[in-house]
Amino acid sequence: MHLSNYKQQTIPTQTLKEQLEILYQRNKIELLQKLEERKLKELEFHNRDRDKNFTKQLSEDMYEKLHGNKKFYSTVQLSSDYVENWIKEKSKGKIFLDYACGNGFNAIKAAKAGAELAIGIDLSDISIENARKASQDESTSDRTFFLQSDCENTGLPDNSIDVCLCSGMLHHLDLSFAFYELRRILKPGGIILAVEALDYNPIIKLYRILTPQMRTDWEKAHILSYSDLVLAKRFFEVKEIKHWHLFSIAASYVPALLPLFNFMDKLFLKLPLIKLMSWMFTFELHKRK
Repeated sequence: MHLSNYKQQTIPTQTLKEQLEILYQRNKIELLQKLEERKLKELEFHNRDRDKNFTKQLSEDMYEKLHGNKKFYSTVQLSSDYVENWIKEKSKGKIFLDYACGNGFNAIKAAKAGAELAIGIDLSDISIENARKASQDESTSDRTFFLQSDCENTGLPDNSIDVCLCSGMLHHLDLSFAFYELRRILKPGGIILAVEALDYNPIIKLYRILTPQMRTDWEKAHILSYSDLVLAKRFFEVKEIKHWHLFSIAASYVPALLPLFNFMDKLFLKLPLIKLMSWMFTFELHKRK
């Protein structure tokens, strides 16, 4: 059950913090009782993934089976810079939401960029614990609030969010619920940036099939494609579609060539068919005023 705010368009920040604290305490008691099996599996998977003590105990072979794809994320400089600049440009003076925040790093970046309040929600309670600790370490805890919540039913007030980042997580959700929920909590004129893997490149699809331990069953079956943008258009205006990382993926094996591969990506990923072979794409969702 969300905290409704149908009549007013703007909630004072202190009032919002108070409502978030109520939700935080309520979810600690009630959330697990409401989650369906699919979401409980996601919770278990991501708690394991974010448990630092568990990760430290893994053998080298098991770590490779569970986290071997992390080497490819060393090649995402272009998209990471784009997202970081987007956060800096959009966050100042705003209510920012890091939707499925993981360990909270993007919410912390938004707080440092001048967000009036940066909220992070995630289904994983371990992620929320990590995010709260990181925010304290970064001296941003007065401008951040992290809570465990279901992204398809956040509990956040209507029209409470100015700017939202969905980074690598929409494919974990049922978009028919997630898009509706995002539109509900976003203020009129609000903006969402989504960062997602793209489901067209046959080599990348084969890699996903060959590494099943790295993903939940739902995640494997719901990598985004352009058909999901068609669904998004029922709820938002879709803008600023950009494609990232094709040649740069090879830099995970030859790091010194990353600048060259990035140049090639900038050049070739503007072409109509080649861009569909990209590893990732980003797009903005705008709620009409």
